[in-house]
Amino acid sequence: METKTSIDWKRVDSIIEKYNRDKESLLMILQDISDMYNYVPPEVIPVLVKKLGVRESLIYSVATFYKTISLKPRGKYILSVCTGTACHVRGAEKIMDALHSELNIAEGETSEDRLFTLLGVRCIGCCASGPVMNVNHDTHGGLDRSSALKLIEEYRQQAS
Repeated sequence: METKTSIDWKRVDSIIEKYNRDKESLLMILQDISDMYNYVPPEVIPVLVKKLGVRESLIYSVATFYKTISLKPRGKYILSVCTGTACHVRGAEKIMDALHSELNIAEGETSEDRLFTLLGVRCIGCCASGPVMNVNHDTHGGLDRSSALKLIEEYRQQAS
């Protein structure tokens, strides 16, 4: 699923300038770029090296440490299923299994139509509402297999 991303260099530059080219702001810069494209395109990395004066290895280590940042293209909707203890005991694995089957992808992969990327995360911080799934920045709690699949269908319809 090789896709070439058209980079809006003015927007990338404005993100870098928003943080005054401060290398201490690398995480926020990567997050803002990731929010713009749903990943950090590889063409952006040499620009960050030059404009922030950081090593390429630092960019890769920060980008690979945080699950909210990806170096690979992701779907329009990032599905983050909480698999922490409270959600696990309430059936998070059944939800993950249902999503694996429905989307035909494993954890960390993106669906062929580039609509969904599936992630398992340790805790979303809504333990009383578990099982919980974030879809981008929207949190959905009290899920089971069927309600999670219904939610996926609603997002599919929104995308069409």
